[in-house]
Amino acid sequence: MKITIELDDEEVRVLKKRAKKNILELKEQVEDIIRRSCINAMKKTSVVDSGCDDKLVGLFSRQGRGKKKE
Repeated sequence: MKITIELDDEEVRVLKKRAKKNILELKEQVEDIIRRSCINAMKKTSVVDSGCDDKLVGLFSRQGRGKKKE
C-alpha cells in the first residue's frame, strides 16, 4: 500500500535525525513509528468508547487520561 504525506523541512530533519540514531532509513523510521502507533492503539479498549464515527481518527487520537484538573 502506498500512502503520501506532506512534511515540512523541520519535520523531515527531525525524522532523519531519529532514523540515523536508530540506524534506519527515513522510510523505515516512518514505517516503524506507524507500526508502533497501531500496536499501542490496539492495546487500548477505549477506541470503541471514544464516540468517534471515524475509526482511523479514533485509533490515532490521544485520549485524555489521568487525574482531571480542577
